[in-house]
Parts: sequence; structure tokens; C-alpha cells
Amino acid sequence: MSETEQIIRIAAKGDGVTANGQHVRYAAPGDTIGVEGAITPGPHHAQPPCRHFGKCGGCQLQHCDDEALAGFVRDRVVNAAEGQGLVPAKVTAPHMSPPGSRRRASLRAINGGGRAVIGFNEGGSHKVVDMRECHVLRPELMAVRDTLAAYFGKLKGKFAIGVELALLDQGIDCLLSGFMPEGLEQTEDLLELCRRSGFARLSLDQGYGPEGFWEPEPVTVTLSGTSVACPPGTFLQATADGEAALVSAAQEWLAGSINVADLFSGLGTFALALGEGRKVLAAEAERAALLACRTAGAKAGLQMEAAHRDLFRNPLRAEELRGFDGIVLDPPRAGARTQVEQIAASGVERVVYISCNPSSWARDGVLLRDAGYELAELRPVGQFRWSIHVELASLFVKRGE
Repeated sequence: MSETEQIIRIAAKGDGVTANGQHVRYAAPGDTIGVEGAITPGPHHAQPPCRHFGKCGGCQLQHCDDEALAGFVRDRVVNAAEGQGLVPAKVTAPHMSPPGSRRRASLRAINGGGRAVIGFNEGGSHKVVDMRECHVLRPELMAVRDTLAAYFGKLKGKFAIGVELALLDQGIDCLLSGFMPEGLEQTEDLLELCRRSGFARLSLDQGYGPEGFWEPEPVTVTLSGTSVACPPGTFLQATADGEAALVSAAQEWLAGSINVADLFSGLGTFALALGEGRKVLAAEAERAALLACRTAGAKAGLQMEAAHRDLFRNPLRAEELRGFDGIVLDPPRAGARTQVEQIAASGVERVVYISCNPSSWARDGVLLRDAGYELAELRPVGQFRWSIHVELASLFVKRGE
């Protein structure tokens, strides 16, 4: 750089960007960049709360204040839309989940030279951060991390163990992959850990799927007031707060619909919320999740049909969808092009598209736009605080409705 410049925005991967396109790591909007790259903090530069920031790959934006964070979330979603020629009629202020609210995490445990190291991976690396604090996770999850570190610290030799944690109705759900206790002593120690820590469930996966090790009572998660059985490793929204924001959008936008299809329904996050007073079809490929959703819907007395269907290989066809007046879909990060093509051809009046990837969402949105749908509203959601991972809720309405 030949002279000082100011950071004007944050790029998709978290770098600060100047007007001439220079990318500067750990720079926030309003920061000044000196001739040798030195950062002079501006009004939106914050002191990172965590000692691991800069090394841990879990967060990329702790150096930004709340205003800058919200601006990043909004810009990621709006820029993705505009990049594909989608013009939303309305964009709401971003919904931001608070610190310490994340209820699920995927960590790794390794032998760090005579002691167990458990944490997220370092940014851009397979190395594991020895995570001693976290301002993103629920405190209950951090407490379990410390308990497991003490147990794994007794193991001999090298190990690499996947640790998936979730906070459910009965407490902590833990899934360990690549680990099985050896001998009576390790097994009894692990059982005692479960009892002492009040685990709701502990499952072990050696590559053939989760096997139950500890579950004093059936484990459930409450979705829109309905208790749903929760199979090990099943997808949950990252925070209860973010889930509520996404569900609220779907309920508001489909308030007048009487026959709704929930595609990629999972455990029924949206199907159960929309089931009161209307017919709902829940379609999902993962059998265990679908059965849990079906059972919960029946117990709640909802008019719900649960269909086991791989929507990538066998999407609901346009002629099947024409009987619905509202659709909600929440596909994986890759999007749902094949299914969206059928939705676009169906002419269903309202389509609520929930997404965890603005780029794939925008590409799918073009199919709806070209079929005569208007992007009526766009709601950015920042569930993964201080992360570059962004979610959204959107409403597409068929023109001429």
C-alpha cells in the first residue's frame, strides 16, 4: 500500500477490505491500514473476548462489534441475492443469536503429549485447539468438554476421537466416534463419568453407526412445544434462539395456507410448528428422523403425513406439489436445485426457503424468479455468532397472487 486506507467492508471469508480491494486479516469496518499493513482500530473494532481467537477455527469475527457483525450477516445475504439478480422487496434487520447460546458442537480429541486436547480445529488446519474457554457454546457443553478431557487423559497411545455434543431436554447428548473403551476398567470409568456428569445419552460410533452405551431414559428435544425423540447425531438448529427466528418467519408467511409441504423436514422443526389447524406433508430421506417426526405429529394430534423420500434423487414432482398452497424447505448446504425446479414448475403460491448457504440459495432462487416468483422478503439470521457462517429465511410469492 502506498498510503493509509480505510476498511469499508468485511469479505465473505472474514477479511477486512479496502476501497481498492486490499484484504486485511482481523480488520473491521472503519479501521485504518497503514503503509506497512498496521491496523489502527476504528469505531467498530472490538477486543476479542476469547484467548483462542486467531487460532481457533470456530470464530473469525470476534474483532468486530455488534453493529459490524450484523452488517456482515446482512451483506452476505443481500450480496448473494444481488449477485444472481434477485431483488428482495423487503430486507429485515439481521437476527443475531447471543453469546453462549450454541447448543451443539462437533469437537475433536487427541493425545497432546500425555494429556488430552479437546476443541475445534485451528483455522485452515487439522490441528486441534486446546480449548480452555469458549464464548459461543452453552456453558453446559464446555463443562462436558472438561470432563471428557480428564477421562481421555488416562488413555495410552495416540488417539483421534470425534466428539459431538448437543443439549437436549434431558441434558447432554454425547456421540464419540473412533473410540471404544478397552477392558472393564475403562468401561466402568466411562459409566461413572456418565452418572457423575448427568449425561442424557452417550453413544459410540466405530464407523458402523452410533451404538447406545448410556441412556437412562429416552432422549427428546422439544420443537414448538412438542416432545420429539432425537436419534444420535440428528441435525438440530445451532441455537434455540435462531431456531425460533426461522420458525417464526415460516409461521408468519404461511399463516393463510391450509395445505403445506415441509421438504427436508428432519425431526419436524417446521412441520410441527405449522401443523396446528392445517394439513402438513413432511418429506425426509433420513429414516430415523422421519419416524421421530411422524410419531411426534401423531401424539400431538396433527394432520401430518410423513413421507420417506430422497428429495435429491426423487423430488416431489410439480404435479404432486400443485395440491399445496404453501411450501417450506430447508435443504443442506448444497441447496436443492432438482427439487426447486419442480417447485418452480408447480406454481405453488408461497415458497418459504430456509438456507444455511446464501450462495446455493441464490442460485436456486433464480429458478423461482424465472418461473414468475417474486422475492417478497429476506431475513438474515446470524446463529453462529462471530462466524462467517450465515443463515437466512426467505419468502417467494408467485406473481399475480
